[in-house]
Amino acid sequence: MLRTALRNVLAHKARLLMTVLAICLGVAFASGTLVFADSTAAAHRAAASKDFADTAVTVTALTPVTAAEPPPGTAAGGGPDGVLDDALAAKLAEVPGVAAVRPRADGTAVLNAADGGPLRVRPGANLAAAYTPGADGTDPRHPLVEGRAPAGADEIALDRGTAAAGHLRLGDAVTLATDGPARTARLTGLVTTTDTRITAGGTLVLFDRATAQRLFATPGHWTALDVSATPGTGQYELARRITELLPAARAEATTGRALADQQARYVGTLTRGYQKLPLVFAGVSLFIGSFLVVNTFTMLITRRTREIALLRAVGATRRQVVRSLLAEALLVGLAASAAGFVLGLGIAELLPGLLGTDGDRLPEGPLVIGPRPVAAALFVGVGVTVLAAWLPARRAARIAPVEALRAAERPAARSRLRPVAGAGLLLLGAGLLVALAGHAEDASEANLRNAMLACGALVVGLIVLAPALAAPAVRLTGPLTRRFGVTGLLARQNVLRDPRRTAATAATLLVSTALVGGLATVGHSTGRALDRQAAAGLDADWVVATGSTMTGIDPEAVRRVATVPGVRTAAAVADSTLFLGGTVREVSGVDPATAGRVLRLDFVSGSLQDLGPGRIAVSRSTARENGLTTGDRVSASVGRNREPATVTVVGVYQDNPTARDALAVREDVQRDAFRPGSVQRILVRADGATARQLRTAVGDNPLLRVESRAELVRAAGGVTSSLLSLTYGLLGIGVLISALGIVNTLVMSVTERTREIGVLRAVGMDRAAVRRTIRLEAVTVALFGTVLGLAAGLFGAWGVGALAGGAVPQYRLELPWPTLLLICLASPVIGALAATVPARRAAGLGPLEAVAER
Repeated sequence: MLRTALRNVLAHKARLLMTVLAICLGVAFASGTLVFADSTAAAHRAAASKDFADTAVTVTALTPVTAAEPPPGTAAGGGPDGVLDDALAAKLAEVPGVAAVRPRADGTAVLNAADGGPLRVRPGANLAAAYTPGADGTDPRHPLVEGRAPAGADEIALDRGTAAAGHLRLGDAVTLATDGPARTARLTGLVTTTDTRITAGGTLVLFDRATAQRLFATPGHWTALDVSATPGTGQYELARRITELLPAARAEATTGRALADQQARYVGTLTRGYQKLPLVFAGVSLFIGSFLVVNTFTMLITRRTREIALLRAVGATRRQVVRSLLAEALLVGLAASAAGFVLGLGIAELLPGLLGTDGDRLPEGPLVIGPRPVAAALFVGVGVTVLAAWLPARRAARIAPVEALRAAERPAARSRLRPVAGAGLLLLGAGLLVALAGHAEDASEANLRNAMLACGALVVGLIVLAPALAAPAVRLTGPLTRRFGVTGLLARQNVLRDPRRTAATAATLLVSTALVGGLATVGHSTGRALDRQAAAGLDADWVVATGSTMTGIDPEAVRRVATVPGVRTAAAVADSTLFLGGTVREVSGVDPATAGRVLRLDFVSGSLQDLGPGRIAVSRSTARENGLTTGDRVSASVGRNREPATVTVVGVYQDNPTARDALAVREDVQRDAFRPGSVQRILVRADGATARQLRTAVGDNPLLRVESRAELVRAAGGVTSSLLSLTYGLLGIGVLISALGIVNTLVMSVTERTREIGVLRAVGMDRAAVRRTIRLEAVTVALFGTVLGLAAGLFGAWGVGALAGGAVPQYRLELPWPTLLLICLASPVIGALAATVPARRAAGLGPLEAVAER
């Protein structure tokens, strides 16, 4: 039976080619993503190890455990009582095994590009350090490649990549900020660095020793001491010796190897999201491709009914027949896995270039092929193929030997259970969506998960029910096919000849269009809702904001903004963290007298004017999740003050992204903020003021964003851009696999109907009419799958969207007409193009040889 399986695979290799291609795509995405992940992880580790190649141990100060957090940019060891000073550095240099001690004064700094806009502002990637030359006058960690080192508070050096990204040249006056007002410094030198945080898209600013100590520590103190070891000294042994000299509970020694691992993990998190998208494509392509495998093996088995019956007649058992067909699937899966793995290596090689950007570069390095991608390729390719072929194999095993004596093949018997099961799944999914839509106010994660399961049941129900729907749905295309005369009539009859085959062929398009149509509708509706929410919640014309609650706006900058010509109101807002009832929320501190001029607040109960010391207002979703109503008293704490106090809820307002989760008077928030007395936003009402004027008023500080109301609205809706990109990617995969399925089905169908086509040619049908018939069959099947898929996708989008409306009151179901029109137009085009090869093959059959076909 194994030899029989191998013979059958070789005999039908052309018919199995499309199946191999479909599975190959899924295997390529899956294995390629895993190779890409392993390769980037290895590259991160190699780069980080290179960064710490000459660092055996690093000594850092321990942060004292207090209720208040230290101000950002201030190292724990940099205060007046810090321990990381020159005396400790000299003491460490005398430890046996120490080759050298290199002090560091590190922090963060953000700078403006030459055009005046902030350059690559990213949390944890805007680094600053001291240029610390050794005895030879150079800093080995930052080799100068152009210019000279900074020599005063008004001079800086930059990494060469940072300068290139900002279009900055030697001698330029650069505006930068570390943690507070902006300052200007002259660019005197360019350096290189191997720090993966910089090469992955960050920035680096270097100050002279005294300036860096003043900014990031205190004069005479450092943020860290890097220690290199003499040959033959182990890192762990050296760390133990150094630890014995350090003040207890005030400093610690960490090996360079541990620091390299930590940095590799950190940089890896910056690019981890890139590994998810290819895996999504892999899952979709495998899911859709499995229908192609089922359809292919079903048609092959139908074609070989007499052959299988003869095997049964000469003594083959049902189990042997199943094993033989599964062996065929195994061979096909192995071929698909091998081809997919090779293609996956190409994908892994291309992904860094496709996913990396100037601001988010991926590390370079050789491909790492470990056991995980190989095992995944085999498991995915072979597993999906064998599993998909199992049902047709069991059906083949039930063929009785007497079937071999029949002159003609009988169509497969229609299952009575299938329509019942399909209708049950369809009603289950639709009913669950309707029930969830009736509780739209509860947009919990559990309900959203249930809605996705309901959508899955809906699609599976349509797939199971599709053979029963094929006849009535295809008959609706009568007016279209009737225009083509006899060829249209023949095409429609051929489609209806085997509804199960038609449904299986259309299933690929059904799944892809349902997925794309649903995601596109939800994404479009959500984007428009966020646009409306941002527009409805903000009356200000401009917003000046910091990137974090840990930084603040200079109070003098607030006063300067208020004096800009055309500014009517400049309302300062203090943002912080609110610990409320065991949950962490965002609180905005406002002045009730001016907040109403810049915020559009729709209070369900209470009012803005009720705010005062010890009183807060909460958003509707916060009130619902914490069970709060106006008049309730609740325990809460703000910012760094973890001691809870009892506050009174004086109002509940509709969710507003500008007002955040809660409102309080500004003085209460500023008192316990991470930066006491600071504000994080300025909401500006103005007539005629420009972004340039406002940016000048805040000193061109790169830590601050100046955005118009229109820009904020666009940014709010822009969160759906990645979803829409994913949608179009899935559409491309679905289209490709669907086209393969249609080609495969039509090629095998033409082979089955060779004599029939010969008779048609013999009675006068020309080649053009034959080609037109095959194309019309493909177009009809494509339209059938598209209509069912769009119906399922739009209904699912309605159900999921109803829950989204509970979280975003402005949500309304809005159809993305351009995308839906593209899907509808692409459907017949896909069918027509997929039918090109089968149609040409059918038209090339000669009447005499076709009639003589046995």
